[in-house]
Amino acid sequence: MAKINVLDQITIDKIAAGEVVERPASIVKELVENAIDAGATTITVEITDGGISSIRVIDDGEGIAEEDIRKAFLRHSTSKISDAGDLTTIATLGFRGEALSSIAAISMVRLTTKTHDRDYGSLYEINGGSEASLSQVGAPNGTTFEIQQIFYNTPARRKFLKTPITEASHISDLLTRLSLSHPEISFQFINNNQVKLHTTGSGDLKDVIYHLYGREVASNIRAVTFTGKNLQVTGYVGNPSINRGNRNFENFFVGGRYIKSNLISKAIEDAYKEYTMQHRYPFACLLLSCDPELVDVNVHPTKMEVRFANTQQVYEDVYEAVHQTLKIEEHIPQVEAPLPVKTTAENSGESVLNAAPTITREAPPAKEERDLEYYLEEMKRRVSAYHEKTQVAPPIPEREEGVAPSWSMPEVIREKPEVNEQLNLFQEKFIQPKAASTYQFIGQLFETYWLIQYQESLYIIDQHAAHEKVLYEKTLKEMRNRDYTTQMISPPIVLNLSMKEAQLLQENLDSFLKIGFEIEAFGPDSYKVSGVPGNLFSVGKKDLLLEMLDELSEEFNRRTTTSLIDEKIASISCKAAVKGNMQFNEKEMRELIDELLKLDNPYHCPHGRPTIIAMTKREIEKKFKRIV
Repeated sequence: MAKINVLDQITIDKIAAGEVVERPASIVKELVENAIDAGATTITVEITDGGISSIRVIDDGEGIAEEDIRKAFLRHSTSKISDAGDLTTIATLGFRGEALSSIAAISMVRLTTKTHDRDYGSLYEINGGSEASLSQVGAPNGTTFEIQQIFYNTPARRKFLKTPITEASHISDLLTRLSLSHPEISFQFINNNQVKLHTTGSGDLKDVIYHLYGREVASNIRAVTFTGKNLQVTGYVGNPSINRGNRNFENFFVGGRYIKSNLISKAIEDAYKEYTMQHRYPFACLLLSCDPELVDVNVHPTKMEVRFANTQQVYEDVYEAVHQTLKIEEHIPQVEAPLPVKTTAENSGESVLNAAPTITREAPPAKEERDLEYYLEEMKRRVSAYHEKTQVAPPIPEREEGVAPSWSMPEVIREKPEVNEQLNLFQEKFIQPKAASTYQFIGQLFETYWLIQYQESLYIIDQHAAHEKVLYEKTLKEMRNRDYTTQMISPPIVLNLSMKEAQLLQENLDSFLKIGFEIEAFGPDSYKVSGVPGNLFSVGKKDLLLEMLDELSEEFNRRTTTSLIDEKIASISCKAAVKGNMQFNEKEMRELIDELLKLDNPYHCPHGRPTIIAMTKREIEKKFKRIV
């Protein structure tokens, strides 16, 4: 039998470091979070070779007092909590006191720090967990950590690190999320002497989103402000058109801490369910705040996961926050005309526009962002020439200094009201009762799409998606207002369930019986289904029951058993919707359009496909080069 040994402190620290320090990004995370807790307003992270060779983190926070430096590198030493009672009210990002001792155990650390009340700073060096020196030096307020040769004394760990570019990308992702959670702090990220990220620290979250994700995303997001029973939710969510095939666009923070949570992801995605296709994930940057006693952050070594006291209520609060925000505006995708590279007036004698002389422009600048002055001058010259000949068209208004050109995204907020009126699709809503009496029906295209003119826009409706949506909502409404009846079936369906499935069915048995199912025990973990709701028609009854049990097995769900069954049946009824390549007369089309316009959410079919797209008069005129 092997003898039991008491490990020395160095070995203990190296083992503990395996939980805290997985890769260079883990070190950056711990040091930057300490800087945030210290009240820093600017944080700079410099790395070489993906952080494998060196990491430097500089902040202007409170600094560490000289007498506390040695204690800071001991295991479980921290300034964030003092006893076990503080664990229930944690308001800081760090609290365990393991980070510095773990980092020092597997690397060479050089610490320079100065508090605001001292005239001098301190320099401390510790290599592989062993102190090398402590001295006084001149230093600015704040703290600078220099980490060299990560895992130099644990080569088995070092060989499992990825390439420098991969490790650098992990650090970049980390700093991206930290800058979103703390827009009031200026973050700078330097990789191999190249600045990769630099935020202003203005406190404006939308400004950070613009800087990180670009204009297309920033111009298609909307603010979220919601106060629920347990949570206060703020931040931004994207329009349904801004989505990806993975969850990289989903960022959520609890108490300023980035977390991964299936609960919150499901709440967000369920709120978008009616607006996006399956397996497409939305953009979301949500900051959640709640009573610290209602959330446990001490459940994961890297604090990437949290546990909520009431998961169902958290789910409902996040769902409502996102769902209410999405309901505010119309979600009709707008077709845009691409920017013409070269514009030359055609010679035709029939068009009013051809009264202007033919103008061939000089080659535009090669750079991607074309010079604004060049375009303004070109526009002035074209307008002047046009008016000298025709005096017909109104002048094109000049733009103010710094206003983006006309080919920008249509929902970008602008200072000039004229431009905003031209491009804002939502000023006069097509989806409202008064539109039904004023829109002009043009006709049917390809026996699948309907063309409608309303004010300054052309709307194109997919007849199959529109009919699906109308049928779904109509069936759902009828089922919610009906009296439940039972249709007996022979032979009965026998369900052989797992222990968990049997428990779920037993817990929800009253709900199943109430809506028309006849279910009774039929041996250990088996149930006999001898009757189903009359509205199930010829639907696959066994498969439907198993699907509903699967959904009920989720830890959190916004629907009751009754509404879950109703939605399943309503979704199946969509198969009766008209298909493409079917002709309609104008009366039938108008009736269906009128029903569509009365729905709360007519923009997408039950499967997330759009029912309506739009193209503004302005975009059509740009296509024909009537305007530039």
